[in-house]
Amino acid sequence: MTTNSQGLKQALLERKTVIGSWVSLAHPGVVEVMLSSRPDWLCFDLEHTCTDLETVQNLITITQLSKVPALVRVPLNEQIVIKKVMDAGATGIIVPMIKSAKEAAQAVSHAYYPPFGTRGVGLYRAQKYGVGFEEYRAQAMTQTVVIAQIEHVDSLPELEGILTTLGIDGIMVGPYDLSASMGYPGDFERKEVRDAIAFITKKTLELKKTLGFHVISSDHSKVLERLDEGYNFIAFSLDFLFLGDKVRLEMDAVRAHFRGKDV
Repeated sequence: MTTNSQGLKQALLERKTVIGSWVSLAHPGVVEVMLSSRPDWLCFDLEHTCTDLETVQNLITITQLSKVPALVRVPLNEQIVIKKVMDAGATGIIVPMIKSAKEAAQAVSHAYYPPFGTRGVGLYRAQKYGVGFEEYRAQAMTQTVVIAQIEHVDSLPELEGILTTLGIDGIMVGPYDLSASMGYPGDFERKEVRDAIAFITKKTLELKKTLGFHVISSDHSKVLERLDEGYNFIAFSLDFLFLGDKVRLEMDAVRAHFRGKDV
């Protein structure tokens, strides 16, 4: 189950199981704690947090020093932000709300240098501040990871085109936004939502592509369920849920022990 920055893309291409997690609390100490769990990768969220690019670069550095791939969920499929994230040294990107093959191709283009893409060329951390451009250029061509998030009902009829877009290394189901786009935000047990996820699962497995899911719950049994269904690229919960669920569980247990006692 283990991988590294050099091996993540190959693992995805071979549909090996890689399990990582999500970081929303953008603090170096939080990242170090998350790294102590030995994840296959970590993803830093720029879409639903107030994290800035300078902070993300520092967190990428900490993660990669531990030889763990650092992905960034960008806020949108936009050239400038993807270029900045990649120049900061990210192993790859997770791009939200991909609804068509055209949008998938745009994401790939933003992430890669010409002639494969349209990423602008500059010198920053990824290029070792100017002394490692040629080394990085070759590495980026073979190791950059681009994951398309499937999280809108409009993506379903376009799914095969998204999955077969050259440069897309896999998809990740975003259950909250997917259910919301169907009018049932957070209602994952509703038949329409379950059917949509089942369709995504079946189509992706038929095409032998990397199938990802963000398991929001901090309960490991939910991860095992997805693995049994054929998912191989799983984001297991996120930092503040691991923290919050554990502290609430243990504090409630203490209170239960003293319930009825005069303390």
